[in-house]
Amino acid sequence: MLFYLLVLFIVVPFVELALLLKIADVRGWVHTLILVVATGILGTWLARSQGIKTYYKIQQSLSAGRMPTDSLIDAALIFVAGALLLTPGILTDLFGFSLLFPVTRHLYRRWLVNKFKGSFKVQTSFSGDPPQQGSEVIDSYVVEHHLHGDETARKP
Repeated sequence: MLFYLLVLFIVVPFVELALLLKIADVRGWVHTLILVVATGILGTWLARSQGIKTYYKIQQSLSAGRMPTDSLIDAALIFVAGALLLTPGILTDLFGFSLLFPVTRHLYRRWLVNKFKGSFKVQTSFSGDPPQQGSEVIDSYVVEHHLHGDETARKP
């Protein structure tokens, strides 16, 4: 896990910086800056539109009484895509855009489900003593009665 964090926070930014410097060398700083800003704006717009579509899918699934597992995973992937697209860089933008398109997002979702299938356990518990075998339940209600003979105080 530490290795992955090291790659994510140290190696990727250096590779991104080297790639941006190379593009700036070839195309010029203005074009590179326009590219970075344009991918950020386009990515934000795409993430927003895909997020709204996914939100409606979640609502439809819940209204139909189904668990929206695929849509929830899609929502998480769209969130990650938005974060990647707001980060300046070419590789993060490419990966972010690939998360926004439904066809490739489906592939990532399937990979994630296969990777984590069987990793989670569902347990239920309750507090208190379990009901005794053969115990009898008596259904009843309380009637309040005051000693002063006031009939209005009587509540069935």
